[in-house]
Amino acid sequence: MAENMQGLKRTSLCAQIDLEALGQEMVLTGWCHRQRDLGGLIFITLRDRSGEMQLLI
Repeated sequence: MAENMQGLKRTSLCAQIDLEALGQEMVLTGWCHRQRDLGGLIFITLRDRSGEMQLLI
């Protein structure tokens, strides 16, 4: 996995993401605070120093 992360740099903090960022590609870094699998939909709560963001995979 480390090979895939080489050269990537964070573009935004969780607290900076708003509706204007919808559809844009971005790189977030942080830690997985919580993961929930709801029948094939996986929700991840990503935390960084500014706050948290919910991801849908």
